[in-house]
Amino acid sequence: MYRGRIQNRIRHRNGLNLSAPPSRTRRIVLVGLAILGLAGAMFTVRRPLMMSAPACMAGRWHGCFDTENGVLLMMLVGLPLPALVVCALTLRRRAAGVTSAWRMSLAEVGMVYGTVPFVWITLMPGPGAGIVPGRVNLIPLRDLVTMGPVGIGGNLLIFAALGFFAPMRFAALASVPRILMLGAGCSALVETAQYVLRLDRVSSVDDVLVNAAGAVLAALASRHWWRTAAEVPSDQPRPALVSTPAD
Repeated sequence: MYRGRIQNRIRHRNGLNLSAPPSRTRRIVLVGLAILGLAGAMFTVRRPLMMSAPACMAGRWHGCFDTENGVLLMMLVGLPLPALVVCALTLRRRAAGVTSAWRMSLAEVGMVYGTVPFVWITLMPGPGAGIVPGRVNLIPLRDLVTMGPVGIGGNLLIFAALGFFAPMRFAALASVPRILMLGAGCSALVETAQYVLRLDRVSSVDDVLVNAAGAVLAALASRHWWRTAAEVPSDQPRPALVSTPAD
């Protein structure tokens, strides 16, 4: 009887181990899916992006950094640089004894690198910049019909990186309402800049709504890695143990 109980316990433990995959395997699967998704997106938009390749490779501003295709192409080509920055920050924090060094470094770099290029595209001046007066639309859903799938997708991506990484870095932003307010506030600033600088663009409330929705959707995708209030002290290096001489 005693031997049978031991066998049942061993089978139960093995069943638990098989039913619950390790966290490392889950991370590998998620990273693999992210790489496949990025590769698929690059394959889909390869032709429009390659139209700006000659100007970008020649180092010319015109035709590269003043076009949407050129900015997106340089963003993809420059991915190794933020990867190196993440590794450097992680090694520095680990040497200082900071916990969650990898997640914090990835979130900080991802917020910046994944947001600045899209804001740059949004603030690109139109052909009538400085001449055409600013235009404003405060009626919700009026411009949403004319955006089209590409326009809606682009607006969802503008602050997606901010919504994805901000709650991973800051516990104070780890909630859907706060991410919604953050996305809407940042989008409102961009729309205001478009109007004040007279960039020949329409400052629309629909852009704010879609930008904020993109930030929230991205935040929900990273909810498993949101930072909690209990992890806040991990920003500081671990105190070194000081040995006191015995009396």
